[in-house]
Amino acid sequence: MSDHTKKKNDTPQKIAGILRAIAGKPHPKNFTSVVICAAGSSTRMGEGNSKQFIELDGLPVVVRTLQAYEAVDCVHEIIVVAKEDEIPLYDNMKDVYGITKLTKVIKGGKTRQESARFGSDEVDKRCKYIAVADAARCLITPEEISRVIHAAYQWGAASAGVKAYDTVKVADKSAFIDYTPERNLVWLAQTPQVFQIDLYRAAAYVCRDEKFQATDDNQMAEHIRVPVKMVACSRENIKITEPSDLIFAKAVLTARKEAAEEATKKAARVWEDKA
Repeated sequence: MSDHTKKKNDTPQKIAGILRAIAGKPHPKNFTSVVICAAGSSTRMGEGNSKQFIELDGLPVVVRTLQAYEAVDCVHEIIVVAKEDEIPLYDNMKDVYGITKLTKVIKGGKTRQESARFGSDEVDKRCKYIAVADAARCLITPEEISRVIHAAYQWGAASAGVKAYDTVKVADKSAFIDYTPERNLVWLAQTPQVFQIDLYRAAAYVCRDEKFQATDDNQMAEHIRVPVKMVACSRENIKITEPSDLIFAKAVLTARKEAAEEATKKAARVWEDKA
């Protein structure tokens, strides 16, 4: 193939790359709504309050999640989908915790998939992108959220995730190994999972009509053959599911607090040296 032919064949890819880069830049027209799914049963956490209201280092789990999304510049509104009897618990959160972007708290559905769809029906009419997130992923950082959202601006659909560190085995129903996928291609999906709103609604309603039960929102997009870009986030972005997760989460928060205090001390020493 001649150099001229190569350059000609490369042109469409270069143009597409430029357009994706432009789309990925912050833009006021990219009104982004976040739907926080908080209507789960919390059965694996044991008896007591729902996991999203368990206090973690002085704050309820769901408040930590809401604060993370509140702090992201490209998030315009937050909608919580909750259990009906817990909806009143959110009434004072805007004032007490400064969650100014929280616009609605609505009743969830019978499944997480249904709850997320209910949330998508309630977004602002200006919405261009929807980010669906788990209330119990309270260790997500604003920086990670922003990266996933901007990837969706660029590619149309994007998901937080982390590459598998261990060798993954796919087993049959009798727990015998069927095959071993290539580890470099295996990701563990997290949230947020972000989509162009029309794409998300198409996926959600096709899955509803075809009675397709997805394990996450990405799988709904996969069902209608829409590619989803994976964005590497931290292994700390776990979903609080059982009591042992709280131990890990507390350790992460302690480490972050200590790192912040050390950074503050270091900055103070720099100023003292300059004085």
